Amino acid sequence: MTSDVGAQLRKGVVEYCVLGLLQQAPAYGWKISERLTSLGLIGSIGTLYPLLARLRAQGLIVSHADSPDSARPRKYYTLTAAGEAQLDVFRRQWQPFAAAVDAVISPESTPTEQTTTEGRS
Repeated sequence: MTSDVGAQLRKGVVEYCVLGLLQQAPAYGWKISERLTSLGLIGSIGTLYPLLARLRAQGLIVSHADSPDSARPRKYYTLTAAGEAQLDVFRRQWQPFAAAVDAVISPESTPTEQTTTEGRS
């Protein structure tokens, strides 16, 4: 097992967190990075851009430049219909999954199967 469980957990869900942020509103990379970093979901902006490229390659997001008249043009990312659908699938699976994990690892959880088996002896 890895000693950095948090890194493994983040790796599994950060793509969906990006999709969730983009569902709220289109955003540019730095703004996405600031939000994810403040929540402890990524370590730095350097990890975000390869992820954005993967999401674009999968057709889950698209990018577009803001106004060409802008002093500092920014690339904005927007969720596609495919991205919306993928996020919806994740949401439907996440809640039962998280609840199942909580039920197993919670200090208050009781080993019902073991108790039932032992009680029959």
